[in-house]
Amino acid sequence: MAKEEEEDDRRVDQDFTGLVRIESGWMESASFKANFRMSPTTFEWLCKQFEPLVTKTNDVGVFERVGMGLFRLATGSTYQAVSQRFVSTEPTARLCTKELCRVICTNLKFWVAYPSPCDLPNVSDEFQTLSGLPNCCGAIDCTRFKFTNTNYPYIYNEEDDDLQQSVVTQIVVDCSSRILSIITGFKGNKGDSRVLRSSTLYADIEEGRLLNSPPFHLKGVPVRQYLVGDSGYPLLPWLMVPYTDPVVTSCQEDFNSKHYVMRQAALRTLSCLRKWGILSKPIEEDVRVAVGCIGACAILHNILLAREGGSTILEGTEDYALHDQSSQYYRDANMAEYSIEKKASVIRNALAAKARDMRNSEQAISSQ
Repeated sequence: MAKEEEEDDRRVDQDFTGLVRIESGWMESASFKANFRMSPTTFEWLCKQFEPLVTKTNDVGVFERVGMGLFRLATGSTYQAVSQRFVSTEPTARLCTKELCRVICTNLKFWVAYPSPCDLPNVSDEFQTLSGLPNCCGAIDCTRFKFTNTNYPYIYNEEDDDLQQSVVTQIVVDCSSRILSIITGFKGNKGDSRVLRSSTLYADIEEGRLLNSPPFHLKGVPVRQYLVGDSGYPLLPWLMVPYTDPVVTSCQEDFNSKHYVMRQAALRTLSCLRKWGILSKPIEEDVRVAVGCIGACAILHNILLAREGGSTILEGTEDYALHDQSSQYYRDANMAEYSIEKKASVIRNALAAKARDMRNSEQAISSQ
């Protein structure tokens, strides 16, 4: 097996020859998508976006530069393997990868953005179609990506290596797993609720720049636009978390069931992000480059959803439980939060009553 893998690493696919010396008319192939996580036509489109933005030299053209960076992100191959595949040098492969991530995160960041107030109802309508609960405008979750470079004393601590040598990534997604917001770079041992409170997303919502449309009235209770998150987050008027230890067959259990259905969109997205080879294992970069790789993969995720469709991009991401970290990172609440929770619990109770009504209606229909 080791000998066969060694031979595979030395082999230069014919697809690569067609890639780096593109004239016209690439052929669709499974091997191309395996190596770049996208179709040749999307790759060509991406190169056209990059052409005025990346460095061009006599030795390495734009297709090769983009190709080396994407191959590194898609497969997680070492710089040595990338340079061998593209008949180049390791410093060039490293430079092209960093350049690609920089250009994506700087010039294509508009691909990750919260919908306008006019478009946000479409997001909540999709969640309501899925769960029956109104006014949900996104699912939020966090994950940790490890990296291997220890030359970063701000984070590294041998006694807490597993969490300290990682960065937290917080995402908000819609029903189709499109990323609406991403924040990354916090220390890995920082709890989800602390990451949220430290983020611009929290400030934007608290200060009325996001989720600020008129509330939906449910059983006499005004339900403002909200996100759904796991038990690592605080219960807020704009953030619904599941009930802890709900009574069996109660409306609380009904709510938790609907809540989890909506939250799966975030788990599915995290699963999809980890299918990028560079993110499927500890990232062999220093923390700043690792953060750039995470951001680039998130933006590319949205581009691929738009250009190639969810059925292709999200294929094979069914085991969401592997990415559910809600039991690992508990929140730390203060007295002010507990006061806010009392107000938020009124909204959650109204949603739970709605979930119970739906279950009763479904049972009545099935018994007829």
